Amino acid sequence: MNRRKKIIQLLKAHAKKANAKLAPQKKDKYISKADRLKLVEAAALEPVTPPES
Repeated sequence: MNRRKKIIQLLKAHAKKANAKLAPQKKDKYISKADRLKLVEAAALEPVTPPES
């Protein structure tokens, strides 16, 4: 691989990493196991009312 191609390859890789860092994250925020259990318990305690029609 010649020097010019190697430099261009490195510059493209750096640009790709920079763009990925600026892009919005698609991952959801992490919720711990204990917090998930609390959410499930809270949802189970709420009374479910059928929709009125």
